[in-house]
Amino acid sequence: MIRILLADDHQLVRKGFRLMLDAQPDLDVVGEAGDGAQAVDLSRRLRPDVVLMDLHMPGLDGVRATELITAELPEVRVLALSTFDLDENVVAALRAGADGFLPKDVSPEELIEGVRVVHRGESAVAPRLLTRLIGTFVRTPGPKAVPAELAELTERERQILVLIARGRSNAEISAELAVSPSTVKNHVTSLFAKIGVRDRAQAVIVAYEAALIEPGLIRPGE
Repeated sequence: MIRILLADDHQLVRKGFRLMLDAQPDLDVVGEAGDGAQAVDLSRRLRPDVVLMDLHMPGLDGVRATELITAELPEVRVLALSTFDLDENVVAALRAGADGFLPKDVSPEELIEGVRVVHRGESAVAPRLLTRLIGTFVRTPGPKAVPAELAELTERERQILVLIARGRSNAEISAELAVSPSTVKNHVTSLFAKIGVRDRAQAVIVAYEAALIEPGLIRPGE
């Protein structure tokens, strides 16, 4: 059973999400928060598996609440919700530790799958949408800002990081580099540990901020 905390300042939205999620045999909404401060408090007390976090709330907003929750409770996964597909607050939430994001007008099926995906420890962000989002709101500061951690990457790990930042899935990377999926997965795990990120969303941000990839280098259609 996946235990879920809903954080949204609109009661009607919370009610709708609860109805969708509680209808699933493997999902259980264990609490509701009307603002970021309450979301942090309930996360501490209830220890949910997943927090559905609205980013635009009065008082303590969803970005700051995400930062506090993921720092104190790393086992709690946060799925950010935004009114807009391209929202600079989403990037801030991903940087703060959110495991993915969905637009608030997402279909019930996509919401349910998103919860399950982040609970599995994966990033619930479509790679192509992620690259557009990061490319829009993350500024590349230049080569002097390249994190020292990147120097520890092998040439293959650096190559895979660039492909991740271009929106490639593990399966696509496997095909492009002509290596097995398990080899790709091992490289991804290693490079994530070296650069200090826990999912693809944060890895993409690191790649953009280190100027390893630029929006213009994303393949057509992404």
